[in-house]
Amino acid sequence: MLSFVGLGLWDERSITVEGREMLQDADRVFAEFYTSRLMGTDAASLAAHHDIEIEVRDRAGVEQNPDPILDAAEDGHVVFLTAGDTMISTTHVDLRLRAHERGIDTRVVHGTTASVAAASLTGLQNYRFGKATTLPFPYAHGGEGVPASVSDTIDANRERGLHTLVYLDIKQTRGEYMRADTAAGLLADGYEDTLGVAVCRAGSPDPRVEADRLSALAERSFGDPLHLLVIPGDLHHVEADALRTLAGAPDGLTEPR
Repeated sequence: MLSFVGLGLWDERSITVEGREMLQDADRVFAEFYTSRLMGTDAASLAAHHDIEIEVRDRAGVEQNPDPILDAAEDGHVVFLTAGDTMISTTHVDLRLRAHERGIDTRVVHGTTASVAAASLTGLQNYRFGKATTLPFPYAHGGEGVPASVSDTIDANRERGLHTLVYLDIKQTRGEYMRADTAAGLLADGYEDTLGVAVCRAGSPDPRVEADRLSALAERSFGDPLHLLVIPGDLHHVEADALRTLAGAPDGLTEPR
């Protein structure tokens, strides 16, 4: 059996009770931290806290050579760990499908996601978010500024009055995490006076949420990662109140529409 378990957002305590029970029942535990990671802990601390051994796989070890995971799941109970929720990435869906092709039973134990946390921390309603997008480092997409795919997504959502969740690039092997001020600076070139909301360290004991013009957010420092950026669409009056109260948004930027 292969159980996919989401670890939540921050540290070794963010896992659900059901997820922890799965760990205690497992014969082997694998994990990947290249799609995302827990910034409040590391693999060694996670293993020590739960009194288990964790075999960390890199991208190639999950996507190109998953057989050690699947072979172990044919012979016993294997748990595969990821940060956040375990089925957000297509990588994890692909591994689950490969397991089914080999007749291996699977189970999913969910964890809290960054998208859910962003809605919760900002006070923006989750059903009013449109398509999400990821803002890459300029060097990563071989161009300058913001790729058309990102601006097209923001524009399409704004035309419909919907909020846009902007995931910020992670280059795990290089230890690089895009910060909200960097992202705001990149987006400000085309959306200078547009309202943005920086969501930093969601799931931690000290999350930070600030709303202002993108050009203003670009001048601030938001501390340690992980960061997200939200571009709000039309605001319900409760959402406008939430951004002013919870994120310090200026009055003139939060007129309900």
